[in-house]
Amino acid sequence: MTLTELRYVVAVARERHFGRAAEACFVSQPTLSVAIKKLEEELDVKIFERGATEISVTPLGEDIVRQAQAVIEQAGAIKEIAKRGKDPLAGALKLGIIYTIGPYLLPELVKGIIDRVPQMPLILQENFTVKLLEMLRTGELDCAIMAEPFPDAGLALAPLYDEPFMVAVPAGHPFAQRDSISAQELKTETMLLLGNGHCFRDQVLEVCPEFARFSSDAEGIRKSFEGSSLETIKHMVASGMGVTVVPVLSVPREPHPHLRFIPFEAPAPTRRVVLAWRKTFTRYEAIAALRNAVYECELNGVTRLT
Repeated sequence: MTLTELRYVVAVARERHFGRAAEACFVSQPTLSVAIKKLEEELDVKIFERGATEISVTPLGEDIVRQAQAVIEQAGAIKEIAKRGKDPLAGALKLGIIYTIGPYLLPELVKGIIDRVPQMPLILQENFTVKLLEMLRTGELDCAIMAEPFPDAGLALAPLYDEPFMVAVPAGHPFAQRDSISAQELKTETMLLLGNGHCFRDQVLEVCPEFARFSSDAEGIRKSFEGSSLETIKHMVASGMGVTVVPVLSVPREPHPHLRFIPFEAPAPTRRVVLAWRKTFTRYEAIAALRNAVYECELNGVTRLT
C-alpha cells in the first residue's frame, strides 16, 4: 500500500469517474485503474462498484476512503512540520473563497500577502460554499473564506467581519434619492437574484422571503430573474430591468452613472464572513498571517471582528 494508491482512491471517490480522477492525478487512466485494482486485491475488499456509466463507493469503501484522506493529510503534516522548522510561512497556501467575496477582497488581499509574506504565495480557488467545504475536507484546500451559515463540517473558524447589505436600483428609480429602504418596500419590485448554489442568494431570500415563491402572479410580486454573478446582475439593474441586494464591499468606491446604492433601514441585514480551516491543519502561522492581511485591507463599510 502506498500514498500514491491512497491518493488515487480519494480522487476516484471524489470524481465518481476513473477518467476524471486520472486527469486530476496527472496520470493515465490505465495506470490509476491498475493501482486501485492492486490495492483492492491486497486488502481483499471491493472499494468501488463499477457500473456502466457511474462509479459508486461501497459501504466498506467509504470507511477506507475516509481513512485514506486522514493518512494523506497526516503525511502532508509531516512535511509541514519540517518546513516550520525552517520558516513557518514558507510554501504556498491553498485558499478557497466564495464567488460573492472573491472579486471584492482578493485584489487587495493578494497584494497585501505579496508585500507581507512573499514566501507564502496564495493558490486561489473560487467556488460555491458546498464545493469549498468538500475541498477542505479532502485536503485540496488549506483554508477558505466563506459567509455563515454553512453546514457544520468540524472546521476551525475565525470571524473576519460582518458585512451589511445594500439595495442597488437604477439611477432613475423612485428609490434612487432615498436615504434608506425597508425590506418590506422591495416586495413590489422586480428582484434580480443570483442563481441556485450561491449562498448569497439564500441570504437575500432571508431578507426578502416573499421572493422565495418565484411566482409571477404572487400577490405583490411581479417577477424574479436570476443571474450568474453580482456584476452581471448590477449591469442588468443599471439597464432598468429591476433592483437587487448586494453586499457592501461590492459597491464601487466611485459613483456609478447608472446605479444608486441605498442602505437598508436599521437594523440592516448583514452576513458574517469567516476564515475556515481543518482543525488538523498545522500551519498556524500561515492562518494568522492570512487573517492579518485581511485586516490590513480597507474593507469600507464592514464591522471588523477580533
